[in-house]
Amino acid sequence: MRTRKNTHNIKTANNFYIIISKTKTKLYPMIVDSLHNAAKYYSLHPNFQKAFEYVNQTDIANLEAGTIEINEGLKLIVIHGDGSTREESIKGFECHDKNIDIQISIQGPETFAWKPREKCVSPNGDYSDERDVRFFHDKPDMFFELQEKQFAVLFPEDVHAAMIGEGFLKKLVFKVRIS
Repeated sequence: MRTRKNTHNIKTANNFYIIISKTKTKLYPMIVDSLHNAAKYYSLHPNFQKAFEYVNQTDIANLEAGTIEINEGLKLIVIHGDGSTREESIKGFECHDKNIDIQISIQGPETFAWKPREKCVSPNGDYSDERDVRFFHDKPDMFFELQEKQFAVLFPEDVHAAMIGEGFLKKLVFKVRIS
């Protein structure tokens, strides 16, 4: 892959490229990997290392549902609940403008719906600045599954829906503020 002037390409463990420019960072597409490889992504954002270190230093299987402020620009949402159908979940097909999601499966498996934001053409309401969420009516391009101790990094370019599955699911969602 060729690079443009003032850019660097980083090949991730999943053979995706992340294009980093001195003037603008485009982090696309999403990353899917296991916690075992998390250190490979520390350099992508200053709070990625803090998020994954929190996971390594905490009994994540026993965290109560709720929100935990970890650091400035980094919070954790612990979610417990029953999985839903694909049809029900994609009613919440969403993306964010101000945060990167690191979603980690604790008890699953959990299925996700995904589509690149650039291909979404049917908004479902206006962007909520307070909640940092934008919804779409579009259909996903694909579905993927996370097993326990796997994670997905979802950038603002990644429209997604989660919590698809059967039975009880437990997950962590780190909200990493984009500066």
